[in-house]
Amino acid sequence: MPQTLEPLLRAHKFFAGLDAAYLSLLAGCAANAVFPADSFLFREGDPADTFYLVRDGTVALEVAAPGRGALVVQTLGEGEVVGFSWLIEPHRWEFDGRAVERVRAVRMDGACLRGKCDEDPRLGYELMRRFAGLTANLLEATRLQLLDVYGHAHDR
Repeated sequence: MPQTLEPLLRAHKFFAGLDAAYLSLLAGCAANAVFPADSFLFREGDPADTFYLVRDGTVALEVAAPGRGALVVQTLGEGEVVGFSWLIEPHRWEFDGRAVERVRAVRMDGACLRGKCDEDPRLGYELMRRFAGLTANLLEATRLQLLDVYGHAHDR
């Protein structure tokens, strides 16, 4: 009998309190993924059809800053979630996601999840509520990064 990733989903804080039937359903959209250090999980502008539950390692969300190279907006590690662009049209990555060190993660198939959410609006609401919190955290990290960048620009 094939092993399911349901126990990994159940243990992840992002899915805390989610109905067991939903965890079983979501496990059908899950796969293990490993990324070597300095490889990209995704690139800005590419189609966004996944998100990742980080099991170990570190992922940097980066944007290209003209004249400055890659600017790290947020760093995510064990127990955190990377990516919400799979949920929002036009389903394109807004950042680069780079493995700072080797990353082991559970890869969640966004197209599979969108289909399940369309079939069950309650599941869609649960996931949207959880991802709204992640989006707010990323916006705050971006705001702080911008304050840091422009604050230093005025010091020169």
